[in-house]
Amino acid sequence: MSHSWHDNAPIYRQLKEKVVSMILGDELKPGEALPSVRQIAADFQLNPITVSRAYQELVDENIVEMKRGLGMFVLDGAKERLLSSERERFLQEEWPAVVKRMQSLGIDITQLVKQSHAGEPS
Repeated sequence: MSHSWHDNAPIYRQLKEKVVSMILGDELKPGEALPSVRQIAADFQLNPITVSRAYQELVDENIVEMKRGLGMFVLDGAKERLLSSERERFLQEEWPAVVKRMQSLGIDITQLVKQSHAGEPS
């Protein structure tokens, strides 16, 4: 897990998003262990509390589970739950901003869809 941090979001949230993208990209599969809190904290010079906070949010969202003495593991169905919540977040938060930006630039959405399908074989 390599990563560089940026200032526009708290590090724990960026770490959580990294784990989410690893699950969505099948780099972490159901039943697989996440790197330990100590390992991540040492690798990235992070406070273990920061790492624990990211992992706890994933536990709260039913994406990973903590097995006492063993670590954190990706739950069955995690990818499907993430896809569902990420789609919902995109439609509720990101898409309206994209539409507004397109309108301000005078981009016609139907034309855009036609253009994106023009190169596809029929």
